[in-house]
Amino acid sequence: MTVTRGVIFVHSAPAAVCPHVEWAISGVIGDRVSLTWTPQPALPGTLRAEVCWRGDAGTGGRLATALRAWPMVRFEITEDASPGSDGERICHVPGRAIWRAAVSANGDVMLGEDQLRSILGQASTLDGLRHALSSAIGVDVDAELEPFRSAGEGAAVTWLHQVG
Repeated sequence: MTVTRGVIFVHSAPAAVCPHVEWAISGVIGDRVSLTWTPQPALPGTLRAEVCWRGDAGTGGRLATALRAWPMVRFEITEDASPGSDGERICHVPGRAIWRAAVSANGDVMLGEDQLRSILGQASTLDGLRHALSSAIGVDVDAELEPFRSAGEGAAVTWLHQVG
């Protein structure tokens, strides 16, 4: 299996849910995880944490599935590209579906040909096309997450390694 790495950004979680977030990540990584939680100033009363991980390609998706079990948790997961696999970014904002996209080496969202064909086929107006493309590249998700990202600048990061 190809090994890759990425980052889990838990942008906000209620304190009571933080141990469950750690257990969810531990279940995917295969080792006990203890995150360093700090207050999230963008949403008082919640905590934030971030951790780098290393594991098999596809670990980012498995982490997102595990964290999605806690719908009040706002998170973002990145997975670097590896031989045979594109990089990706997966985001969750409470009240929304998971947003997921392939990303290039420099972090740009990449849209596939079939995805573009679908968008072009469904958009009936120029405004509709703009909206569909904005949604596909995550403009609305980024706008909601940006205040939470800024609040975490300068935070310490720990590394996790997936157990074989």
